[in-house]
Amino acid sequence: MLIHTALYPKIHCTQKMKSVNSSVSESTTLKDVPFHSQMQNELNQLKKRVKDPLSSSNKFCFCCSRRHFMAALGAAALLPIHPSHASDISSPADPMAMLNRLHPPRPDWYEEFYATAMHTSMKSYEAEIEGYKSELFANLRGQAKQILEIGIGTGPNLKYYASEGGTSVYGVDPNRKMGKYAQAAAETAGLPAANFKFLHAVSESLPLHDASVDAVIGTLVLCSVADVNLTLQEVRRVLKPGGIYLFVEHVAAADGTALRFVQGLLDPLQQAVADGCHFTRKTGKNIYEAGFSNVDSRQVVLSTASLINPHIIGIARN
Repeated sequence: MLIHTALYPKIHCTQKMKSVNSSVSESTTLKDVPFHSQMQNELNQLKKRVKDPLSSSNKFCFCCSRRHFMAALGAAALLPIHPSHASDISSPADPMAMLNRLHPPRPDWYEEFYATAMHTSMKSYEAEIEGYKSELFANLRGQAKQILEIGIGTGPNLKYYASEGGTSVYGVDPNRKMGKYAQAAAETAGLPAANFKFLHAVSESLPLHDASVDAVIGTLVLCSVADVNLTLQEVRRVLKPGGIYLFVEHVAAADGTALRFVQGLLDPLQQAVADGCHFTRKTGKNIYEAGFSNVDSRQVVLSTASLINPHIIGIARN
């Protein structure tokens, strides 16, 4: 997230970042492991006690039964997939549980206040970065029909890519009040209402199938997620092979610079007032090491971003 405050002086620095190619790490498939007879007996007993372990109305605590499975099976345990209410959405983790853990419910007035502030205070920033975004999102033309945007917020990016015919967009954000703004932005961009779905979730547990989208977009998101690496692994999980991840993120300034010193000094305050945003994350390094087959990025400095500099803008291929 990006926030401006009079407490922050405008200090700028520039530096260059090299593109790094990294090989895609292969996932390991667990082979079937035979059950010991005692384990099988325990499994049979659990089956008798639990008619529908995924039902929220069941009085038996399935989280407890899962711990029994883990103890019995060790590394060969099979974790259940928790479906959401939408038939086309699923995740290997429980998205709602992860949402509540990483982004506990805020009062309605706070969520509404923050959504309204983001909607009204970012205009000068969006005006300055418009050229960079136009160039970046041009990579989606003719290449992506199923698109996921993490941390969609009020939807300022939709105008760059949502108007192409046949495009469907999932917008994920932990602040449920962002939904109405994002929906309005989608309509303004010419995206039919049926082709836009707002998902109240965190990026660390995306409620989508594996390899289900052609592209993932994230702008000013990784600064405020609870777990950068887990978010990037989720991005790779939902991307189809060869799919692309487009990103615009602010990162820590170069070590030893005056800007980096001030960022470190004010980082705790920034996290408190900007809903978890960090000044000092070296997000570029996380992206390069996430296992994408190719990463290409550049750095820019924006006058309207004050301490939220420099920015990295780029594209990674799954």
